[in-house]
Amino acid sequence: MGIAVGQVAPDFTLQNQDKKEVKLSDFAGKKNVVLMFYPLDWSPVCTNEHACVVNAMKGFETLDAEVLGVSVDSVWSHKAYAEKMGIKYSLLADFQPRGAMADKYGVFLADKGITGRSIVIVNKAGKIAWIKNYDIPVVPDIDEVAAALQQVKAATA
Repeated sequence: MGIAVGQVAPDFTLQNQDKKEVKLSDFAGKKNVVLMFYPLDWSPVCTNEHACVVNAMKGFETLDAEVLGVSVDSVWSHKAYAEKMGIKYSLLADFQPRGAMADKYGVFLADKGITGRSIVIVNKAGKIAWIKNYDIPVVPDIDEVAAALQQVKAATA
């Protein structure tokens, strides 16, 4: 079961690569949140996706957005990956129970044991404002995400 635009986003608390707890509801009223679900650290398509996001971060910051990467990898994998890729945003470990948070959003692929590739924008009110699911081998169009984020920001301005 997936989620739909307009629904309240399921809250979660997960650890990032620095072992800090990140809670979705902490951003309520402060920032729009871009949840970037991706299958695995170190895979070629995910690496390209993160490289695009790292390059686009300045633009995302001007759009009042917090980017949170989410996969089933461990905190330690995320830490090594973030250091190698120059990632400054949080990579959240949906590790134990595996995929439980992604499952709340309808993007956990239980048969493969990984997170699907999907981007969800949660507005400052804590509601789903935009969703796009991608095939596993497709790098999301970061410009498209930025345009959607621009619309979300304008709607809440």
